[in-house]
This record gives sequence, structure tokens and C-alpha cells, in this order.
Amino acid sequence: MAGRAAHGAVGLARFMLVTILTFLGLLAITFFIGRVVPIDPVLSVVGDRATQEVYDAARERMGLDRPLVVQFFSYVGNVLSGDLGQSISTGRAVTSDLARVFPATLEMATIGILIGVLLGVPMGVIAATRQGSWADQLIRVLGLLGYSVPAFWLGLVGLAVFYAGLGWVAGPGRVDFFYEGMVDTITGLYLIDSLIAGEMDIFRNALSHLVLPASILGFFSLAYIARMTRSFMLDQLAQEYVTTARVKGVPERRVVWRHAFFPIRIQLITVIGLSYASLLEGSVMIEVVFSWPGIGNYLTTALLNADMNAVLGATLVIGSVFILINKISDVLYRILDPRARQ
Repeated sequence: MAGRAAHGAVGLARFMLVTILTFLGLLAITFFIGRVVPIDPVLSVVGDRATQEVYDAARERMGLDRPLVVQFFSYVGNVLSGDLGQSISTGRAVTSDLARVFPATLEMATIGILIGVLLGVPMGVIAATRQGSWADQLIRVLGLLGYSVPAFWLGLVGLAVFYAGLGWVAGPGRVDFFYEGMVDTITGLYLIDSLIAGEMDIFRNALSHLVLPASILGFFSLAYIARMTRSFMLDQLAQEYVTTARVKGVPERRVVWRHAFFPIRIQLITVIGLSYASLLEGSVMIEVVFSWPGIGNYLTTALLNADMNAVLGATLVIGSVFILINKISDVLYRILDPRARQ
């Protein structure tokens, strides 16, 4: 018992060490990105018409006159204390800006990954069990479209058809202008906050705004998840134990879902985790098309305004989300697979 506890403590310590080193690596990458990009953060603050004296004073105040190593450790200390600097675009602290915009991206990406999982996994299983059929071909074509169609084009077509043409969904933004500020911000997620406040009209309006961009993100996620599920299932269905189960007369449904699908659930956790992280990071085009006030739109605006504090802060948050989701996937992997715990 004591040996097992010691083994668990060592495993936990190793897990924490790897997480900390990964985060420090992310800090180093974001720091050096801010130093090598052809944007002068000092000019972004003082303007290109400032005198040399004003420029030098601003550079000293920002700490850019110090050695690079000193700047890096100062950057790490500021990040660990929650200080990501001030945004030039908004005039507010980057931390408060990210706390305001990230829930919008989280809400859209979460609905998108739910669509991708709930539809993509069954579609992948159907494609594998009916290999070569019209259903398999259709699902493979959808997967190909999900990899090849540009997100911004699909977003514009969706708006033209379902919003401007048919009027089935609401337009850009998270809610209609009339409803903005009518619900207290508790979680930052409009669907949840409106339900907490009991404002069903705002809930329906927010859902109407959310359904189209989330469905488009879900389509891209669905394409990837369905393709990977099909590949995993084909590999399992070709195993000898599946053939043996069929020869013994085990019902086909049990063969598919118990003998073939059950072993791939661990692989699917990694696939779903990576897909979710990609939606959180890769929703930039969708947010721009739909005027969605999320982290992608915030990052785009910061890039256009040469707002390096905001750019690095958003990049750091996105990278941290990747690390967090990856580590959660590792934990679930170990829980579901006893061999990983060994």
C-alpha cells in the first residue's frame, strides 16, 4: 500500500513538473515572438512622430532597455502575478479584456465540439461498419469538405442563406443590441447567465445568434472526428477477436459497440481534446465574419493595431488552453486505460 502511494506521488510530481516546464516553454515562445516580430511596441505607444527623447523615455519605462534575460524573467514574473500589461486598443488591462472576451469563444467552441462529438462519432462508426456503401461515401465526402472549405467562405454563405435569405437565425453578434447589458455577467456565457436570470427571451435570442457560427465550427470538428473514428473502427473491426465474436453469434450491435468501439474510446479522448482546443484557437475567421466578440476577434484587432501586449496575452491564453486540455486528456487516458497507470 505504501509502495503504491509512493508510486502515485512520484507520478503526480512528474506530471506537475512536465506541466510547469511546458508552461515555461510557452512563456519563452510568446516572449521571443514579441521580440522578433517587426513591430516596435514603443512606436505603438508614442506614435511615429514622437521625438527621440520621448521615444527613449517610453522605452526605458517599458523596460526594453534592459538585457534580454532580465526582460524575460521580468515578463515571467508579471505573467505569474496576473499582469499582462495594458492594451493600446482598449486602454484597459489585457487580463480584464481577456476575461471579458474568452467566455464568448468558450461558449461557441463548446457548442461546436458537442455537435462534432454527438454527430461525428456515430457517423464514423456507421462509415466503418458499412464500408464502401453510399453512407460511407457520403460521410467521407463531408469529411473532405470539412478539410477543404474555407471557414470564412462557409460563414458568409451561412449568413447569406440562413440569416439574410431564410431568416431562420439571428445575424452577427452575441445578442441583439436591444438585449445588451440586460443580464448580469456571472459566468460570461450568455446562455447560462440568461437562464440564471430567468430571461428566456434573451436566452432564445442568444441561442439564435449562436446556432449558426457554432454549427459551422461543429461541422469542421465533425469532419475530423468522423474521419478518425472511422479509421479507428476499421482497425478494430479487422481484429481476430471481433471475427471470433461474430463466429460465436454475438449480436452485431454488441460486436460493434462493445468489442470494436469500446477499445477506441481512449484514442477518441485525445482526438476530441485536440479538436476542442483547435476550435478555441482556430475560431478567428468565424468570429470576424460573425462579429463575435471573442478572443479570436480580439486578437485580430490587436494585430491590426500593433497592440503587442494584447497579442501576446491572447497567444498565451490560447497556448495555456492547449496545455490544459492536453493534460486533462492525459488524466482521462490514465483513468480509462489501466496499462497507462502502470
